[in-house]
Amino acid sequence: MIEIKEIPTELTYSVRQAILRPGKPIESCFFEGDKLDTTTHYGILIDKEVVGVVSVFLNSNINFTETTQFQLRGMAISDSVQKKGLGKLLLEEVENCIFQKKGNVIIWFNARESAVAFYKKSKYQLIDKPFVIEGIGTHYIMYKKQI
Repeated sequence: MIEIKEIPTELTYSVRQAILRPGKPIESCFFEGDKLDTTTHYGILIDKEVVGVVSVFLNSNINFTETTQFQLRGMAISDSVQKKGLGKLLLEEVENCIFQKKGNVIIWFNARESAVAFYKKSKYQLIDKPFVIEGIGTHYIMYKKQI
């Protein structure tokens, strides 16, 4: 059975480490913003096992003028279940939760170069200038506005 629900911060670390920080210490998966009151962590579970995660928090980016800006961070799906549509399900659930809020809302994030095509399929747009996160790789800012 597949379930998407809010999860505690600590349940994000093992999936983040395996996918986003392989070979690095678990502490490299403790992200700034994880413990803020405005942060929500979502997990996608199969038979009660967390196989995918994403964190969402209020955070402004100077590239956008929207009143309410949500940053996605740490989106990761376990290798064993990648390419099965779970990332899309998780992303859609998070979008539904965010975009039900009223007003001028945007979702943005720093996407790894290897994930850009995935996000484009979900109608995210990118800001053309790539940048490098030291020790992690090339990223692009991507976003989607509430319609």
